[in-house]
Amino acid sequence: MLNITASRKSRRRPAELNIAPLIDMIFILLIFFLVTTSFVRESGVDIERPSAATALTKEQASILIGLTEDNRIFMDNREIDIRAVRAQVERAIAENPGGEIVIVADRGSRTGMVVRLMDECRIAGAENVSIAARSEAGTE
Repeated sequence: MLNITASRKSRRRPAELNIAPLIDMIFILLIFFLVTTSFVRESGVDIERPSAATALTKEQASILIGLTEDNRIFMDNREIDIRAVRAQVERAIAENPGGEIVIVADRGSRTGMVVRLMDECRIAGAENVSIAARSEAGTE
């Protein structure tokens, strides 16, 4: 009788937990969230925007270019030269065709530099170039 009991115990396999389907589901969810998430690019500098009575709220801008009070230009969290703006905008448009460019200029920046930025963006092929402003009601 001992042999029968011992043989039955040896035939039993321990319970296994197969986590391969769980890992597959986690990867599928991760890919889903990466594909559906839209990434916001910042200009990389804090700027005091001028206010305007006709300011409109944009849902999302693809390309932000920051212009500080001392006329330094920032794009993708780094400072760039005015001569590099065209190449950077061309690259950004190639990555996101039909993307809108918003120039976030400080209220103390020079108008001539804002116009040069707009020209460089349009020469690079940008169709929609806007200037950021605060609405007079205080919302941005």
